[in-house]
Amino acid sequence: MVRRSLLAVVAAALLAGSAPAVAAPHPDAGPGTRLIDRDAKLDGFVDPAWYRANIPFVDLPGAEIEDTYYYRWRTFKEALKYTGPEDGWIVSEFLGPVGYSAPGGGISAAAGHHLYEGRWLRDTRYLDDYLDYWLTGSGAGPKPATEPLNPNTTDWAHQYSFWVSDAVVARASVDGRWDRATAALPELVEQWEGWDSQFDPELGLYWQTPVWDAMEHTASSYQSDDPYHGGEGFRPTINAYQYGDARAIANLLRRTGDLDGAAEFETRAAHLKSNVDEHLRDGDFYKHVMRDGNPAREPIADREQIGFVPWYFGMAPPEADSAWSQLTDPQGFAAPHGPTTVERRSPWYLHEAEEGCCRWSGPSWPYATSQTLTALANRLHDRPEQPHVDRQDYYDLLRGYASTQRKDGRPYVAEAHHPDEDRWLYDARGHSEDYNHSTFTDLVLSGLLGIRPQQDDTARIAPLVPAGWDHFAVEDVPYRGHDLSVSWDRDGSHYGQGSGLRISLDGGEIHRQDDLGPVTVPVTGAASEPPRMVDDLVNADGTGFPEATASYSGEADDPGEAIDGQDFHLDVPGTRWTNHGSPNHTDHLQVDLAEPIDVSDVRISFYDDGKGVRTPDSYRLQHRRDGEWVDLPTSPPRPGEPGRVVVDPPVRTDALRVTPLREDGGAVGITAFQSWRPAE
Repeated sequence: MVRRSLLAVVAAALLAGSAPAVAAPHPDAGPGTRLIDRDAKLDGFVDPAWYRANIPFVDLPGAEIEDTYYYRWRTFKEALKYTGPEDGWIVSEFLGPVGYSAPGGGISAAAGHHLYEGRWLRDTRYLDDYLDYWLTGSGAGPKPATEPLNPNTTDWAHQYSFWVSDAVVARASVDGRWDRATAALPELVEQWEGWDSQFDPELGLYWQTPVWDAMEHTASSYQSDDPYHGGEGFRPTINAYQYGDARAIANLLRRTGDLDGAAEFETRAAHLKSNVDEHLRDGDFYKHVMRDGNPAREPIADREQIGFVPWYFGMAPPEADSAWSQLTDPQGFAAPHGPTTVERRSPWYLHEAEEGCCRWSGPSWPYATSQTLTALANRLHDRPEQPHVDRQDYYDLLRGYASTQRKDGRPYVAEAHHPDEDRWLYDARGHSEDYNHSTFTDLVLSGLLGIRPQQDDTARIAPLVPAGWDHFAVEDVPYRGHDLSVSWDRDGSHYGQGSGLRISLDGGEIHRQDDLGPVTVPVTGAASEPPRMVDDLVNADGTGFPEATASYSGEADDPGEAIDGQDFHLDVPGTRWTNHGSPNHTDHLQVDLAEPIDVSDVRISFYDDGKGVRTPDSYRLQHRRDGEWVDLPTSPPRPGEPGRVVVDPPVRTDALRVTPLREDGGAVGITAFQSWRPAE
């Protein structure tokens, strides 16, 4: 498969000179401000340098939201998977592989969430690759049109509903790289038009099967003859996604000067909005309308949480705003661990919910909660003056969402939670851990703290924090190639920088005011294009070469998992090699290659479970030369930090071997063994 048309954007930047043999592993976070104790926030995190380089840091009153915020950045890092030189990085949904994913492990169902969440990372390479994967790479490739994989579509990017163009614009609004966004227009238009086979010209609406909306077993599908794969209908989701994507494509076309093309997509969006209001809005609520056996096109009686999705894309008119009263209604969607996926008054509420995953008939679902909170934030920013919901409702829902993400007293997110009881309903061992199917950090940054990315050369700051908060801070937000920081200190006693709201850019204050009212500040520029890197040791699918072997492997600890493109440190599921239980004093992990490579930048992530498997005291790194093993210089590893060996000048070899050494002869482990170089 030809690798990504968007590389032309990066290639232009590299023509001025060759890429360095060794590049810094992380981008420079810049000067910024230093109100937050970052070491304290990252206490216990593996590879803290990655977080310091990549994420915005927040300091919030109370622990629920803040602890969950940092935890969810950890889960996002875990979900970053390097698949190889063809597709590069993707963002996975499950940490372990599933049989219905696209090549490399991508699943389009939550890809919109991944793009909204990941847009706040400083290193742009992760989402650059991920978008290319869905638009021109393996994620855009053909798939079987079978019942288990969606019989209605023939490519992976259309396996599930997906709001990709909207997410592209949302991301460009943060990083300012509109040239990269407009370069993707041909693929974005193709993706939008890929849903034409599910468009009903009579109604002017798209239909979708609930399961391919990522929602099997819903109040909608239960009212069909196939609760799992049935219930095809005209849904608020797919139509809102197509509306948002049409608006986004129009935006990008206008930037290229194609005003006629932009006007065409704006007209399509306007027609779609009108048809959704006419056919899917039942009073003040958007509902599913069955496609089959429903000649009158009557909506189902039940309110489902998907009825809030039109506000996510700014699609709903003011006269529909009373729908939001259902969010806090005890007979609507309100729940201690809510919101619920269908209103409580529905006869389908919690129908079969205890019979196993996945019943979206009432359980609290992070995927839908993310959409609802994004929609609510948009609603409060667009039309704050109304009697149905306010900023306290947003905070209460976000705080409840944060406190729900717990297990055994620690931050945790799985597939679905009981709405009234403190337990996860769908949480399969080795499958559901740290389930990356929703957003949270984006809800804190763009919602609660009010960093509202704009499509011009500005940033809007409009916090939705409770009126009683006396302080908060967010630092090093990567915005248009700058570090944006915002702090609030009611009386100046918390941060010692004076009272009020302060906004800084690259460490210098650019605005101060006495209250939390919204303000727009100028910010020009764009994120830089870092060099694209290739890991020559990766073997994501475990076949052929590179091939990992070991002198001894612990039970269920496969050497191949050290080169599978994933680097996380969970016990279950695991992605590591260890020598736990070995009779040997030392053991080695070896990677043989199909042909020699130049080695200049080796990185090793050691596994430490705090019990039997610990960080080594030292390690030997060797390369094979003329059949002999030759040492490369190393430094003692530090617990929680990856080892790195820079080889200058590079050595050429067909195999690498690492031997972790503990003075007491105890067990060691490796979650990632990599050899990076600039892409050709």
